[in-house]
Amino acid sequence: MAYSHTNSKGVKYFLNSKNVVLRGGKEQTIYYFSKDERPETGLSDVPAGMQVNENARNGFLTVSRKK
Repeated sequence: MAYSHTNSKGVKYFLNSKNVVLRGGKEQTIYYFSKDERPETGLSDVPAGMQVNENARNGFLTVSRKK
């Protein structure tokens, strides 16, 4: 079961991650939300040291490092 978060507008999103290769050849993990549950990329919880943020204007969810 993937981690889910409901934003202030009442829309439920699921957290996903993906490893990508940047132009310089460095590999990096990106985190993103989707409206559908994706078993192949879904995460069961927010990664350690990270937090979910919501844009108050449009309800868009992001993941960033804890301060």
